[in-house]
Amino acid sequence: MIGGVELKALIIYDSKFGNTEKIARAIGEAITPLGEVRVVKVGDANPSELSSIDFLIVGSPTHGGGATRAIKEFLRKIPANALENVQVASFDTRFSAKDKGIGARIVLGIFRYAAGRIATILEYKGGYLAMEPEGFIVEESEGPLKKGELGRAATWAKGIPESKK
Repeated sequence: MIGGVELKALIIYDSKFGNTEKIARAIGEAITPLGEVRVVKVGDANPSELSSIDFLIVGSPTHGGGATRAIKEFLRKIPANALENVQVASFDTRFSAKDKGIGARIVLGIFRYAAGRIATILEYKGGYLAMEPEGFIVEESEGPLKKGELGRAATWAKGIPESKK
């Protein structure tokens, strides 16, 4: 509950190996005390649901510097200005550039990550960016998540109440 008003939040994610799903669920659990929170895999999400929420969080693994095809398709289907008066945030799972060789650091530096691109689209669709995009680290492409990332996701999510307009 924020300012006496119960928050209605929707967390939409895609996950190939389960790492992004774990982060989405940790975020959902962290904000559940604030109100009604649904955590939904992108294939089960419908843009028509967006008219009844206060907060939308979208997460994806980083693939080639961007979100998965399924997340991109979902974002494309959101009508213009459909997110007006909706707070938005985004996250991704990614490799840490500092843990990789010089070639990987150069590629990651050029292509970047999914969370920032997701945030840009959410804002373009009318959303109010309530939190900076965040990345959570996986050790290898199939995981596991780096130790402590689930706790860091919960801490990041707890920034939501202070972000309410």
